[in-house]
Amino acid sequence: MNTAFIEAVESHTEADWLAAIAKLLPEIHEVDRNALQIWFRFYPLDLVRYLESAENVEEAMKGINLQGDFGVLDKIDTSHRFLYGHRYWPQVKQAITARAENAAAFIDIAAEIKGIAAEVAKTSKADQSLTTAISAIGLMTLAQAGYDELKAASGIAQKPEGIMTKSPNEIVAERAKDDSQGIFGFLKTVDKQFSVAFDAFASTGKFKIINEEEIASASQKDHTRDWQSLDSRCWDGPVPIECTSASCGTCWVGVVGGQEKLSEPSARERKQMKVFGYNQPDDTKPFMRLACQAKATGNVSIVIPPWNAVFGKKVRGNVEDVELEPATTSAKKLRETIASAASGE
Repeated sequence: MNTAFIEAVESHTEADWLAAIAKLLPEIHEVDRNALQIWFRFYPLDLVRYLESAENVEEAMKGINLQGDFGVLDKIDTSHRFLYGHRYWPQVKQAITARAENAAAFIDIAAEIKGIAAEVAKTSKADQSLTTAISAIGLMTLAQAGYDELKAASGIAQKPEGIMTKSPNEIVAERAKDDSQGIFGFLKTVDKQFSVAFDAFASTGKFKIINEEEIASASQKDHTRDWQSLDSRCWDGPVPIECTSASCGTCWVGVVGGQEKLSEPSARERKQMKVFGYNQPDDTKPFMRLACQAKATGNVSIVIPPWNAVFGKKVRGNVEDVELEPATTSAKKLRETIASAASGE
């Protein structure tokens, strides 16, 4: 292992990484543009480092009401399966572990990601616009999971299924389509119905949504499966729901397609997303939403994170100024604690 390279990876802040991602976005195919940004919200470096700084990791988790399965440690090969670029994961893992063993230190994250993406594109005979997002995720996975864990992972990509078997352009076009409303669909009196396609970490599928209905409300009507057996946070439907009033943050989702068909966030949603720490962009129609607040006027494709918490104040300091505790817990200890919890030991 090349210590200088690893130290270079770990030396950058979450803000540095997000700035690099923003710089690379124009070079990333639309099929993965939102997905990449969503992944970085689902696996926030700020939160990982906050937990690393805690004297007692379990107490720190309780202090931010962390629920579900947080972290990339038990998902090194699977956290990114909702990206088209996931199919290039074996090559990305190989390229990054090789660099961690032999490459020199670096300063520019974006340039390093591009270098990995170019290498993977060449070996995979793919366009670099399709390998850049997964390369960024691979490098951040190294930063959070560590070299030993990344190297030990199987590096096997899940075989594409459903819409993911199509070409990148076909996927983008498919996500943009709305369900047909029949020959009288143009009438205002017709109760229009659309579909929400979802990807959760234990299931995928679709559920119906009425025009201008909240995603969470539509999800609650889906009783086709025992959702709680798949995710203990799910009482009704695939989207975890508790309050339905933007008070708990349980129902946050990432939108990979159809964000323009969702209502604009209210002032309350904007504020609460900061309270929760979810780093919602300031866009008029952002790709990070609370499902209990987002009303649909067409088909939407979402990704459901496996965890939720309230960490804006303690971790990001974006609600009011806070002073974080000094670092006392090593990254290795944190990884072992979370890995133990994930395995049920």
